[in-house]
Order: sequence, then C-alpha cells, then structure tokens
Amino acid sequence: MKIHEYQAKELFAAYDIPVKKQILCHTADEAVDAYSRLNVPLVVLKAQVLTGGRGKAGGIKLADSPEKVKANAEAILGIKIKDIPVDRILVTEAADIKKEYYMSIVVDRNTKSALLMLSSDGGIDIEEVAHSTPERIYKFQIDPLLGTPDFFTRKVAFSLFTDIKLINQLSHIIKSLYKLMLETDASLAEINPLVLTPDDTLVAVDAKMTFDDNALYRQPQIATLFEPTVEEKKEKEAKAKGFSYVHLGGEIGCMVNGAGLAMATMDLIKRYRGKPANFLDIGGSSNSEKVVHAMKLLLQDSDVKVVLINIFGGITRCDDVANGLLKAFEQIDTDIPVVVRLTGTNEELGRALLKDSKLYVANTMSEATRMAVNLALKTY
Repeated sequence: MKIHEYQAKELFAAYDIPVKKQILCHTADEAVDAYSRLNVPLVVLKAQVLTGGRGKAGGIKLADSPEKVKANAEAILGIKIKDIPVDRILVTEAADIKKEYYMSIVVDRNTKSALLMLSSDGGIDIEEVAHSTPERIYKFQIDPLLGTPDFFTRKVAFSLFTDIKLINQLSHIIKSLYKLMLETDASLAEINPLVLTPDDTLVAVDAKMTFDDNALYRQPQIATLFEPTVEEKKEKEAKAKGFSYVHLGGEIGCMVNGAGLAMATMDLIKRYRGKPANFLDIGGSSNSEKVVHAMKLLLQDSDVKVVLINIFGGITRCDDVANGLLKAFEQIDTDIPVVVRLTGTNEELGRALLKDSKLYVANTMSEATRMAVNLALKTY
C-alpha cells in the first residue's frame, strides 16, 4: 500500500524526523491562502500523486508571491502525471539546499532484515546513480535483534559525514525512521532528497512510504490512508472473485491455474522476448463463470494484445476446462486472439473440443508461448 508524500511527512513529523511546514490544498485559492498562512518568502508547490517523476512532468514549482502561487497551482492541478490526474497539491516552505543526499530503509527478504541505503547523490536521478555507479550507494543490514544502537548509526553516518554535528543528526534520523518503519509495518521508508541546509541542518524535503498489505489489519490508522490506484482496485476485485492478480504492464494477458505454473508462464514469455501483462492465477476450476470474470479482468487492460490461457489438468479434467472455455466465450465478444494450452487429464479430448473454435490451440507450453508472443508482434 502506498501513501502520498504529505501523509508520509506527517508520519515523519510524529517520529521527530525534521520536515518543513506544509499545507495540503485542492484549489488554487487554497494554495494562495496556504502561502499567506505559512508566512515564508518562498514556497514549493508539489503535485500529490502516487507515482514518481513529478518534477520532470512539471508537477513541482517554486513561487515567491501570491500571483505566482495561484498561477503555478492552476498549472499543476490541470495536468496528469503518468495518466494520473492531479487533484491536490502540497504547499510547503522551500528549503535552501547546500547538498542533497539519499536515504531509505527497505525490507530485504533475502536476509530477513531491513536494509539501510545511503548515498551522497540524492535527488531525481538516484535511479541512474543506482544503475551507472551502484558503488556510490552504501548499504547496511540492520540486525533485527539489535536494531539501531548508537554504535551502528554513528558508524553508518560516517559514510556520509565527518562533522560530529551532522553525524549526530543523521544518527537520530536513522533511529527514528527505523522505529517508524517497525511500528507501522512499512516495507519501505525513503527520504529523497535528504537536504543539508547552509546552517548545517538535515531536513527531509520529500518522503515516500509503502506498507505491507497483509499487516493492515493491525494498523487501522494506516489503513485509513489507503487510496487504491486503478490497478490496485483490479487486484482487489480479482481477490473478491477468488483470483490472484498482479498487473505487470506488458501486452500478453495470462490466465493460468496455479501460482507456480503462472510464474513459469511469465518466465517463458520473457524468454521468447514477450512481455507478460499480468500474473493471474484462477485456481483449479473449470467453472465458465470464473473464466468470464477472468477474461473481463484481462480485457480491461488496454495494453493487452493477446491472451494466453495455460491450464494444467490434474484433478481438474481438460475436457471440463474446454467446455467451460467454450461456454465462457459465448458471452465474450473480443477481437483479441486467445491462445489455449491444455495438458493433463483428458488433454486430447479437451483439445478436440476446442478444435473448431476461434481459439488458437497449442499442444505444449513452449508452443503456446511462442504463438502468443508472435501474435502480439503480429508475426504469426
């Protein structure tokens, strides 16, 4: 679960992590009033959307007068960032920046602990830093049994600073951020940039947090902050119908029975240079209604060019699955090609039932995947 910057900063402030004064606004007039209330010479207007790339998309602007605040607010509220409309902006006191740094704590499932990352190259190009010069990002495992004692946070702080004043400040921020992460069941807590001001004060001028969905039942206050994206709404809808669905952004929609088979299907699509649009496990059922719901879910994605249905018939018989598919496609009208691979119990009978349908029928998983990729590329 993601939350907005202004919400993350409110949590930061509650845990004594230094942030600038801020006011959330929904209109340009509200932004002008916020500028007056903040009573500072320079403010930053920041689009509040659950995605990155705001600065490059024109979603962050400076203003030093009521007229500029209004004009910039109107400009930001009128745009979309990665297809997400901006319906609110954060007006916050601008920071005088001497140097930018990067800091984050993320759950590391490989070591079953939290991973602290620091870099002296903070800012909008941190992804490029990670890609081109990964050695400039310092990584420290946080022992879950020890947490963040003074000796650890001070040692970590020395990777960025030598001034004891800054070391003490960063040590405090690390402790506070880790405590916030633990107590809210966050999976990521990020400050980018962590700014050093001319008076040698560290301030978090941006904030990003995500939370473990499976822990929301014990975090009622965090759960109230949930604003599902379009894809998260799809995932919730799928879960209500008994599916496991994750959007991936490719062009080959996948409908598979079994999580392991679904993972293998996506791997094979990538091997043949295709891009899976989703992970969708419909479970072990030949119910035609379930197939209809799954197909409708896949077809909501405008990027899907081909649907690949990969079914292994164990307890579920392939002829039952085939009959379910035929009944389902009597209710679905689509020009998108659908590739079906059936294998397992009564597979020959199942394929025979689909022979005269408009579906593309494959005998093997490899054949079905190649067929789907070629159809997506319009080379079949």
